[in-house]
Amino acid sequence: MTAFVLVSDTFTGGWVWEETAARLRAAGAEAYPVTLTGMGDRRDEAGPGTGLETHIEELVRLVDGITAAEVVLVGHGYGLHPVFGAADRRAGRVARIVSVDTGPPGAGEAAVRSVPDPEVRALLSERPDEPVPPPAPGTWSRWGSVEGIPAEALVRLEREAAPQPAGTLTEPLRLTGAAAALPTTGVLCNANGQSIAMVEMAVASGPPQLRVFTEDRFRFFDLPTGHWPMLSAPGELAEVLLRAAAGEGHRVTAPEDGHEQPSHLLPFLLDLPERPRDRLGRVDLHLPDADGPRPAIVFVHGGPIEPDRRPTPRDTPCFVGYGRYAAGAGVVGVTVDLRLHGLADYPQAAGDLVEAVEQVRADPRVDGDRIALWFFSTGGLLAADWLAAPTPWLRCVAANYPALAPLPGWETVESRFRPVDTVGTADGPPVVLTRAGLEHEAIAATVEEFLTAAKERGADVEIIDAPHAHHAFELVDRTDESRAVLERSMSAVLARLTG
Repeated sequence: MTAFVLVSDTFTGGWVWEETAARLRAAGAEAYPVTLTGMGDRRDEAGPGTGLETHIEELVRLVDGITAAEVVLVGHGYGLHPVFGAADRRAGRVARIVSVDTGPPGAGEAAVRSVPDPEVRALLSERPDEPVPPPAPGTWSRWGSVEGIPAEALVRLEREAAPQPAGTLTEPLRLTGAAAALPTTGVLCNANGQSIAMVEMAVASGPPQLRVFTEDRFRFFDLPTGHWPMLSAPGELAEVLLRAAAGEGHRVTAPEDGHEQPSHLLPFLLDLPERPRDRLGRVDLHLPDADGPRPAIVFVHGGPIEPDRRPTPRDTPCFVGYGRYAAGAGVVGVTVDLRLHGLADYPQAAGDLVEAVEQVRADPRVDGDRIALWFFSTGGLLAADWLAAPTPWLRCVAANYPALAPLPGWETVESRFRPVDTVGTADGPPVVLTRAGLEHEAIAATVEEFLTAAKERGADVEIIDAPHAHHAFELVDRTDESRAVLERSMSAVLARLTG
């Protein structure tokens, strides 16, 4: 027999698993929905020392008391931290870990790192010992999509939510590595922006450590619902958990692209000579061989990007390459590191971009009346503000393979970051949009929505198509078509910037 230990996300308790647990028991399994100290209806039991270790020890005691042949630990959101801690201490007793809509934590990581609400991260930074209040009614989507939750269940979620003991979020997770080889299943909630397709994209283009997900011990399932499947799709979740325990699920395979490095570290498409580069805080200026103030192109990266990823965007081959390319064309190429580390960080990143542009315009080597902004990938969402409130000195907005509306499940991104809503609403600058023909489906849909809106509103948009190119084609598609598209895009931007 299999026993499922079900551990919930922040502010909640075992009650959220009631229907899923009932389905598991009806299928002949054991189910143990857990309410940890200080959470749910045990809120009054929290003390000054309640932390992650408290919760790990509780799960260890529970596992020790289970007599079923197999124990599967299921963690949702924050719940995955104590699950990993307990599995590490009882690796010989745990058959599998199941992660529900949550990425696996690493050794030494505190759960606060994954908190999607920047206000909560700031609160814990300022007052690390104070409990975190639950979201106010109507704001739960800041912690993950609430799609599919019945109205009465959402009311109960809001009513029974308890403050989260601060130590559970701030204590680092201690792991010995004993459970590093345990079979692990990821349940990905599509309406919250997670999917097998997104995992495969991350494995293909992200940092090398993500390729661990191609190992045989990892399996994945998609669920077409929001972040709380135990409330929105309890029957479907129970079925997935049973299949996960049986070893079923999708296996992600290593990309067959011949690239040993993640795409963001691949060489730039063009072989360009070095140019003088001046680093000013978060901004780099790639300088042309020219006298007097010159126009500037500010290149804007996408994200979210882990705060400790190295190299940072402005030091990657892509943006160094674009900076040099611009400088070689006689303008200042500007690259910048934005603090875009989570979906809720777009306002912070937008502020960083405004500061960077102001800094660039004030530099005596730059013609402050001739600026272009060139957005890439999910950095495209940041174009919304500039299209909504254009200024005379902004001569062009360019975008390569951009997301022009938040992707499915990105509900934590503020509604203002929707270029599809702002294009053509003001007398804005011309847009140069470079479209990859082999784009990811979700991103391509936002581009089509943007172009439809632009046409209806009479916006000036030049489309440069790369029919056989992928996302990040300047790095992954070393073809004559890609070179021609890159040259055409730069020429189009320069014509608007210097004309």
